[in-house]
Amino acid sequence: MARIVEVRSRRDLRRFIDFPYSFYKDHPYWVPQLRKEIRHTLSRKKNAFFEHGDMALFLALDDSGTVVGRIASILNGMHLKTHQDGTGFFGFFEVEERYETAEALFEAAAAWARARGLRALRGPTNPTLNDLSALLVSGFDRMPAILMPYNHPYYEEYLTRWGFRRVMKIWAYYIHYKHANFERMKRGAKIVRRRNPGLSLRTLDMSRYYEDVEIMRDIWNDGWERNWGFVPITRNEFRQLAKEFKDVVDPRICFILENDGEPVAFSVSLPNINPALKKVPDGRLFPFGLAKILLHDKFGGFNEVRMPLMGVKKAYHGRAFDVLPVLETMIQCPSHGYAACETSWVLDSNHVLKNLLTAIGTAVDKEYVLLEKDISTPGAA
Repeated sequence: MARIVEVRSRRDLRRFIDFPYSFYKDHPYWVPQLRKEIRHTLSRKKNAFFEHGDMALFLALDDSGTVVGRIASILNGMHLKTHQDGTGFFGFFEVEERYETAEALFEAAAAWARARGLRALRGPTNPTLNDLSALLVSGFDRMPAILMPYNHPYYEEYLTRWGFRRVMKIWAYYIHYKHANFERMKRGAKIVRRRNPGLSLRTLDMSRYYEDVEIMRDIWNDGWERNWGFVPITRNEFRQLAKEFKDVVDPRICFILENDGEPVAFSVSLPNINPALKKVPDGRLFPFGLAKILLHDKFGGFNEVRMPLMGVKKAYHGRAFDVLPVLETMIQCPSHGYAACETSWVLDSNHVLKNLLTAIGTAVDKEYVLLEKDISTPGAA
């Protein structure tokens, strides 16, 4: 049986980060994250999550001391402040195809969370829902889009065998523009503009990037407040996210909607750089990784986008304001060389957005889930 150790040394942290690169080596669909980004995420000094959260990392070792699995047990202070439900989280979960190893990792994560007064574990989140999160359960034969996860198919079986149950389904919708039908959306947009003559749409202004970022954060926190699992994102967390996006963002396909000068809605789309990251299997930019990414951009280019963020202020819900930035994205993308778009992730409970996406001809491309288990007592189901 695997031996579980908590990460306490730099050596063990390096092994925790290294494990997926060897575990998924030569896998046709797994996309490596850049190591520097993972180190930043796990750094208590650099990641704004640790201003309100805590996290413990665990390794599973076989008899020879080789890493065969890993997991993180997570306390999200903002979630607890918002929901007061005693829910902790787990993430960064990877494990060999051996249930006993997964079981030992789950028990370690649950014990750490229980010792801090938490009564349930939910996940995977790495470490929050605004990071690389959820478990892939359908669509294993395709690469994920930028900032979306990939995992082995047997993970859900191990999770449910230990007592985890699905608490939310999440969808990734995909559309190629040659199959799109925007006529219904265009008619709807005309009605929205006629009823609200003060509406105007503008692109992201890179000369005042972080000012626009703060506008988006305000809209996000206000507009998503009533959604399942919502946790307000702090100023430092959102700025951190924006800093990561800045290297890849295309301002021509990011929009802010204003009503009589008041920002009321926004959408952000990112070029899908995963095909380029796939060419850097060890996750290292140097000495050759950066050159491979730049060559891909120059000779192959990025011809798909993902829309990971959008929101409408709560006061304007039900007025179809979200149609305008979404439609403008769909219209502008082909003229800038983007032939297809993934909109993800979309909560199964978000019927308005699901209906909107279905109306323009999108199809469900992948299915993800979040799972949860009561851990209030050892062995609780």
